[in-house]
Amino acid sequence: MNANHNSERYHTLSMAAHWLTLALLIAVYALIELRGIYPKGTAAHDAMKTWHFMLGLSVFAVVLVRMVLRLIYPAPSIQPPLPVWQHRLAALMHLALYAFLLVMPLLGWLTLSAKGRVIPFFGLELPALIGPNKAWAGSLEDIHTTIGTIGYYLIGLHAAAALYHHYFMHDNTLMRMLPGRKRAAGTSRRS
Repeated sequence: MNANHNSERYHTLSMAAHWLTLALLIAVYALIELRGIYPKGTAAHDAMKTWHFMLGLSVFAVVLVRMVLRLIYPAPSIQPPLPVWQHRLAALMHLALYAFLLVMPLLGWLTLSAKGRVIPFFGLELPALIGPNKAWAGSLEDIHTTIGTIGYYLIGLHAAAALYHHYFMHDNTLMRMLPGRKRAAGTSRRS
């Protein structure tokens, strides 16, 4: 371990990747939800969709980095320890979040591929994952949209759980992911 890591908080790189993922998700959702402020076919509308695609693929890249970081820097323990059922529920929630964060960009990439469109990525053109197929394009887009809606709930539940643990359970669940100074031994977070 390096000097930026202690057993009470996630590693600095893990925290940065977590909060970068959130910032990217906010931008991805905002771009797709607000694209309607411009008429279809306008440069601004198309730019918002392009940025949605590029930032969505950025989420995929950041999540891959997060997974590597998780292997290198294990999660700090929650104190006081959770009951087994809560620990299992948290693991299931994290699995669902990671699946969402990996599947959504891939579905977007597949959708653009099936539509026969360019897959933009910051000046690059990524290769199509499948050939053009109009029927598949519609189905993939519907699945992408549905899972995108589910994503609001997953993200909301994740945030609500962190706040619940912080304010009601009074454990260190949230504090493990917040940057800041290490508390002195014996000092209470509530004092």
